Amino acid sequence: MRVFHGVTNALIIFLCFLLAGIFLRKTLLPRLMTCASRTPWIIDKAIVSKLRRWVVPWFILFGFISGLEYGDVQVPHYKFMNKTCLIVLSVSIMFFLAEVVGEFIKAYVRKADVNIPQVSILEHFTKWLVIVLGVLIILYSLGVPIGPILTGFGIGGLAVALALQDTLSNFFSGLHLLMSKQIRPGDYIRMDSGEEGYVVDITWRNTVIRELPNNYVIVPNAKLSKATIKNYYLPHKEMAVLVQVGVSYDSDLEKVEKVTIEVAKEVMEDVVGGVPSFEPLIRYHTFSDFSINFTVVLRAQEVVDQHLIKHEFVKRLHKRYKREGIEIPYPVRKVYLKEEKWDREIVDGSSS
Repeated sequence: MRVFHGVTNALIIFLCFLLAGIFLRKTLLPRLMTCASRTPWIIDKAIVSKLRRWVVPWFILFGFISGLEYGDVQVPHYKFMNKTCLIVLSVSIMFFLAEVVGEFIKAYVRKADVNIPQVSILEHFTKWLVIVLGVLIILYSLGVPIGPILTGFGIGGLAVALALQDTLSNFFSGLHLLMSKQIRPGDYIRMDSGEEGYVVDITWRNTVIRELPNNYVIVPNAKLSKATIKNYYLPHKEMAVLVQVGVSYDSDLEKVEKVTIEVAKEVMEDVVGGVPSFEPLIRYHTFSDFSINFTVVLRAQEVVDQHLIKHEFVKRLHKRYKREGIEIPYPVRKVYLKEEKWDREIVDGSSS
């Protein structure tokens, strides 16, 4: 009879904890998430979002441990079961903290720049760092000496570092790229070897670049850190768009400048990717063989917008020049032959 009462009490305690966990997950946590979304902090949102996954398993473990402790149940190997539950609870808390740190990093990156996707290398590095520290703390709490383990890690780490020089070089190069903020996921870059596109992700080994034709270029981090790179998003996304134009020598240059500026303003205001507030300008610079050349300066919101801007500008400028009677000359070269008067005696001598 006593055993029956003990089992009943343990079962009641376990069910109470289970219902409490379900209640918290279904009722209290959504309200906490609503409150957290109204605050300017990032860490509270990360904690509440990850609690939804772990709160019920934790209460199940609490209920099991409390049922064994206060339910007056005589269970063989009680201490072993109790310690096992505590280890499982500690491991779950360790993984919870690792997920919170990873979520915090992703949320911080998104807040720093809306267009930046997740950064795998930073997220995974911090997660594994928290997991390793958690394992060491759990072993220490169980009475396992961690001094020899740390010594073994040091010796093993030296051997691994020698064996994985290229991998570690890529890893630390990726960290350097992130910390220096010279290249960020979401940036449009061009390497000195010719590859260009959007940086999709920086992993522990390589950097993924998506080209405009929607192909991926995988570049080792060590190679990327040594390359000469043009970042089209730094210091700003907006960039100047230069278009080279030439007109005939018979053209009225004042009229050419006025008409060209009018067309450029239309393009800035009408074409997607243009900067309407920008005032276009032209600069004459060369007397070439068949034309007077000048540069038209436009402005695009980002690098990929320049193609449509140039496309529309060339079409509209050609149409407007044709209507205004402004000639865009063909590449021609005029050759003048000078007639020379030959000496009659020389001519007669050569004819004889």
